Amino acid sequence: MKKKVEICVYGAEVLCPSCVNLPSSKETYEWLEAAVARKYPNQEFAISYIDIFKTEECDREKKDFAARVVEEDMFYPVVVIEGEIVGEGNPKLKTIYSAMEKYGYAAL
Repeated sequence: MKKKVEICVYGAEVLCPSCVNLPSSKETYEWLEAAVARKYPNQEFAISYIDIFKTEECDREKKDFAARVVEEDMFYPVVVIEGEIVGEGNPKLKTIYSAMEKYGYAAL
């Protein structure tokens, strides 16, 4: 593995208006954390949940991206891996796994 990647899940407590029948952002974060850990056991990664309306504790980069999600009316949750958007609204595991593998992660 080349580097420990950071996965950021941007979302809000309130469901995205276009995502009414989908899981909440927080549920997606928890599901994604478990799925990635199962796919890449013993391979470290960081995952964080950022509420787009509560960014007081975030660094500048995360605050700026959260503001972008709101301003551009993105479908959330928005999944970002190392600065690249890899999922929006209803993220697909295949796309997320593909992004992880670009950084040297390998399914066991």
